[in-house]
Amino acid sequence: MQEQAQTLPPLIQPGERVVLFDGVCKLCNGWAKFLIRHDAEQRFRLASVQSAEGQALLAWGGLPTDRFDTMALIENGQMLLRSDAVLRIVAQLPKPWRWLAWLRLIPRPARDWCYDRIALNRYRLFGRYNSCLIPTADHARRFLHD
Repeated sequence: MQEQAQTLPPLIQPGERVVLFDGVCKLCNGWAKFLIRHDAEQRFRLASVQSAEGQALLAWGGLPTDRFDTMALIENGQMLLRSDAVLRIVAQLPKPWRWLAWLRLIPRPARDWCYDRIALNRYRLFGRYNSCLIPTADHARRFLHD
């Protein structure tokens, strides 16, 4: 987990949670659609790493802006990565999804090893889009905009 306590993330209001995801990855887009469908309380906003907003948040978190091998959650001035981010997100979803947060009992190195195997092979396993998908009008409010 990376902490950014000195400065607040750009474009994010206090208390807002933002999930950064690879906008051309089919698996990552599926994850974003899953969050939209199951986050009925709209706890999370989304930003693709290819968007201007995503690029600004990557730079704020000290992550490379030209490649991205993990999704991230920005919450309370902190950036969580890999399995920590996934488990923090599912912990805030309704049942039965929140029960997946029990996986945090597995040591982080083992969780992140599994996460990395999928993340590093996501295009080969699931495919990719030629460009970022445009959110539908119904979903546009769920995405972070400048």
